[in-house]
Amino acid sequence: MASEAPPFWWEKADWRAFALSPLSLAYGMVAGRRMKKARRQKVGAPVLCVGNFTVGGSGKTPVAIALAGQAKRMNLKPGFLSRGHGGSFSEPHVVDASHDSARHVGDEPLLLAEHAPVAVTADRAAGAQLLIDRHGCDFLIMDDGFQSARIHIDFALLVVDARYGLGNGHVIPGGPLRARLGDQLLFADALLKVGEGTAADAVVRRAARAGKPIFDARTRPLDGQDLAGRRFLAFAGIGHPDKFFASVAEAGGEVAMARAFPDHHFYAADELDELASTARKEGLSLITTAKDAARLSHDTAPPALLDHLEILRIGTVFDLDHAPQRIVEETLSAWRRRKLAALEKGQ
Repeated sequence: MASEAPPFWWEKADWRAFALSPLSLAYGMVAGRRMKKARRQKVGAPVLCVGNFTVGGSGKTPVAIALAGQAKRMNLKPGFLSRGHGGSFSEPHVVDASHDSARHVGDEPLLLAEHAPVAVTADRAAGAQLLIDRHGCDFLIMDDGFQSARIHIDFALLVVDARYGLGNGHVIPGGPLRARLGDQLLFADALLKVGEGTAADAVVRRAARAGKPIFDARTRPLDGQDLAGRRFLAFAGIGHPDKFFASVAEAGGEVAMARAFPDHHFYAADELDELASTARKEGLSLITTAKDAARLSHDTAPPALLDHLEILRIGTVFDLDHAPQRIVEETLSAWRRRKLAALEKGQ
């Protein structure tokens, strides 16, 4: 799981990665076979998958939100498909942000639900049908699920973080790769490099040699957040919390103290008390991520803490303005080809 990713996954491969190589080989073979042999169910709407090569935070959710916004500008009605980290629903469930908690549906679906209907389920085909039938969605964006091979994907956009790349390049459990890179590239339609850095250069070159389009994007704090000149105790329970701390500084704030927690962490009362008391003692303001805020606001966080908590919201900006439109159009084109092929087969 992303929340259990050991630090050595993101460092140069060492004895730990090599000692686990037999297990990584077996895991990679099974994952690759599943991707190649699985019968992917076709659903009645275009499917754009925003996935990644590795476990951990690569910035998929802000990318999915940006592409949903583009779909809306093209007069489409998007909907999101999500498994929901730690979700507890046995049947497909459409997120109700006013009543559902992160413990029930996951934190990322709550963020997605601010922009379009979200179906949370491991059964992606059933979730797709729910969005189509009950909510009139005519464009589906699957947040993650690239390796699950459950439904047919019309366009697969693989997101890679420029600062972390593929980590040590090994497959689980020796590294963060969800399957062998070559097996994953077979099913990728394009690659999106997010941020600045050289860690992703090798996979970008390999994708380019395979003829995959390469897009570039960056994250930025959303407008209207005035952090300049303020000092913060910043805390986050996400895949790469250092990215959040850097974003606070980019927005003009000073991270005087930082606290990192596991990905998707649910905060205990004593942890929140410690954060609040430390901030008061040091004369700092508290700030966290939108994902953490989703967990806190739908859980047992004291209202007094929430009232004084700053939330840094970020968005994805593509380097080429026309890139989101091209991605949506490529998805629609693939969907049309899929429908035509089905008609020719009499399906």
